[in-house]
Amino acid sequence: MMSYRNLLTLAIAALVVWAAVAYLLMPAWWERYTRRHPALDDVPGITQTGSGIPGDPLNVALAGTEQQVRAIFTAAKWNPADPLSLKSDVEIAAGAVLDRPYADAPVSNLYLFGRKEDLAFEQAVGSSPRERHHVRFWRTPKAHASGAPLWIGSASFDRSVGLSYTTGQITHHIAADIDAERNHVIASLNATGKLADIVPVEDFHTVREGRNGGGDTWHTDGTLVLGVISD
Repeated sequence: MMSYRNLLTLAIAALVVWAAVAYLLMPAWWERYTRRHPALDDVPGITQTGSGIPGDPLNVALAGTEQQVRAIFTAAKWNPADPLSLKSDVEIAAGAVLDRPYADAPVSNLYLFGRKEDLAFEQAVGSSPRERHHVRFWRTPKAHASGAPLWIGSASFDRSVGLSYTTGQITHHIAADIDAERNHVIASLNATGKLADIVPVEDFHTVREGRNGGGDTWHTDGTLVLGVISD
């Protein structure tokens, strides 16, 4: 028969295991589960160019109305991007050569859900259009858990202006570390005081590196960051 001491040892061990599961493992699991976002489950991880070539990866998302999205970027001192045109291409090229700012320079069109971006914003760096922060957003078919519209975006930092490695057209070349730009976007929006919550969606990307439609390399830790805009 098992001794009293052995029974006591087993009871204590069982109590320790129960406490670890109940107070550590299960709360952590439920927190992770409840912060999942099923609306993002079926979203592709990478955009496409107009030619169907893989474009820039998705790495940010916002929950809020279009008016709220526009307002928070304005408050964070970002500019809406101009429409893409031959005139804007010439202005970008001239600005790069003459070191002349172009605060509303357009972004090249990328596609998700069968359409080009719904919104695009940029933030200039210095006086030249060669470098800039920029992000594109698409409204997703499904809403956020709160019922607010859900916007998924692709943020990257333009490091130079040149010719596309795949098409030969004038384009910006992006910095490889797209996580740094993801963090910059969220930090600048959070500084406005208009984000009610910031939620990292881990393992959004299973592929952690690649090339975009312009031939630029990129890499990521796989996390997409969601910002919930306050009412």
